[in-house]
Amino acid sequence: MNLKYSLRSKLIITYMLIAFASIAVISILLNLFLDNQFKAYIIKNQENNNREILRLIQEQYNQEEQWDTEMLENIGVYAMQQGLIIKITNSMGQVIWDATEHNNGMCQAIIANMAFNMMSRYPNWKGGYEELEYTLYNELSPIGSLSIGYYGPFYYNDGDLAFSNTMNKMLLLAAAVSLFFSVVLGMYISRRISNPISKAIETAKMIGKGYFETRISESFKIKELHQLTSTINHLADTLQTQEELRKRLVTDVAHELRTPLTTLQGHMEAMIDGIWKPEKYRLESCHSEIIRISKLVRDIEKLSKLEKENLILNKTTFNLHSAIQGIIHSFENELRGKDISLELKGENVFVYADMDKLTQVFINLLSNAIKYTQANGEVSICINEGVNEIEIMIKDNGIGISDKDLPHIFERFYRADKSRNRMTGGTGIGLTITEAIINAHNGTISVQSKVGVGTEFTVKLPA
Repeated sequence: MNLKYSLRSKLIITYMLIAFASIAVISILLNLFLDNQFKAYIIKNQENNNREILRLIQEQYNQEEQWDTEMLENIGVYAMQQGLIIKITNSMGQVIWDATEHNNGMCQAIIANMAFNMMSRYPNWKGGYEELEYTLYNELSPIGSLSIGYYGPFYYNDGDLAFSNTMNKMLLLAAAVSLFFSVVLGMYISRRISNPISKAIETAKMIGKGYFETRISESFKIKELHQLTSTINHLADTLQTQEELRKRLVTDVAHELRTPLTTLQGHMEAMIDGIWKPEKYRLESCHSEIIRISKLVRDIEKLSKLEKENLILNKTTFNLHSAIQGIIHSFENELRGKDISLELKGENVFVYADMDKLTQVFINLLSNAIKYTQANGEVSICINEGVNEIEIMIKDNGIGISDKDLPHIFERFYRADKSRNRMTGGTGIGLTITEAIINAHNGTISVQSKVGVGTEFTVKLPA
């Protein structure tokens, strides 16, 4: 069976595993470090005890070259209590005091206890009973020898073993407490991470169902989560805008087609019924309506073709100034009809680009400038060549564009002219095509406008 776990559960499990593994590794390493340090301490302390016993025994040799046997016995008993079995001989090799002769049973019990302690702490312990020999001196003269037996290479007495066990228990307790707080912290962090993602999922589901006004209102301090929620909100904004444009397209196309089709239907029915005669001016009226429909369909096909071809460019090197001059000549009738003056500024500039598509760009921009400029107005085109880019500015003193419409004029099917007047009402595709062509050339297009003052489009192309 395929089980699906929530993101929060996966985060908690993952965090717990990481925390457990981290704590386990740290605890093991810390235990090994402390154990090695404790071993070193025990070995050093044992060596110090041996030296101290050696010093005490040497002090029991008096100036009469006699041993204080009573004190030697006290020292021997004290050493046995410390887990050390000593044997003292004089310079002649004669035994002065021997722990095994003093109390052999106790010596065996000491050795057995040391072996038990070490085996309980280290099950694979390979140590054993060892003896160290030291020479006894009176000033600089040797006076005998000292043999110290112990369980080596080191051993734990009952106090050492208790301390070591307590230390291990404290490590285990610290690990358990750390693991507990890690789980609590993991649950908190997983909730902080999963809640925004869950909200993003729910919002995406609502957007998928068509509720484009749905937004994530909360702000998150985690950078990636903030980017995620911002992206979801931006997606909703884009889809909502596209939906509005789609609805506007349907409305615009329906409106554009309704008038010519109604006119055509009325004229054709009148001529079919014999009410009107198929005279030339009536046929010309029908022809003009057909041209309007064809223009709308042609603009839509043009945009579709550009998107389908992904704006494939056929670049050549050509004189931009001459190309724009040729475009101006094609608008001579429109300029003369409205008595608009047009000035082209700049010198010959050569550019490596798609001539046909750039021609379409400047036809669109110049056509709009002439269309929205009143009679006796002025239009200017200025070409400036920089080090890294070529700048073309098309300026008019026409009716201008309102601040409300200005941010949307490059959107497809957006029309700032809501009147849909036959003289000025386009399909709202021309500037969309223009921007797409400029972007394909790695250029930019911007616009500045003020109602009643005029509009200025600025096109920048790579030099």
